[in-house]
Amino acid sequence: MTLLMGEILTPEEVAQSLEGLKSWAIVDGQLIKVFKFGDYLEGIEFAGRCGKIAEEMNHHPDLLIQWRKVTVSISTHSAGGLTALDFKFANKIEG
Repeated sequence: MTLLMGEILTPEEVAQSLEGLKSWAIVDGQLIKVFKFGDYLEGIEFAGRCGKIAEEMNHHPDLLIQWRKVTVSISTHSAGGLTALDFKFANKIEG
C-alpha cells in the first residue's frame, strides 16, 4: 500500500502505521510519545534534534519539555488529522 503524505489516513492505515512504532499512541487525534531522559539537558538536546528534523521535513510537532522528559505530539494540522508524514517524522526521531 502506498500512502500519500498529505492525505488523512484511515483508521486501518493508522493502526498499521502504529504497529512499527514502540510506545507511541494515538491521543485525541494526535500521534504522541513521552521520551524520558537521565537529566533535563538530555531532553533539551533531544528537543533540538527534533527541531532540526522538523525543519528538514517542514513538518513541526508540538514539543512539551519537562524535567527529564519530552512529550512529542504530531498531527498534520493543514490536513486536519494524521497523515503518512506524521508517521515518517516519528520514525525519523526514533532513529
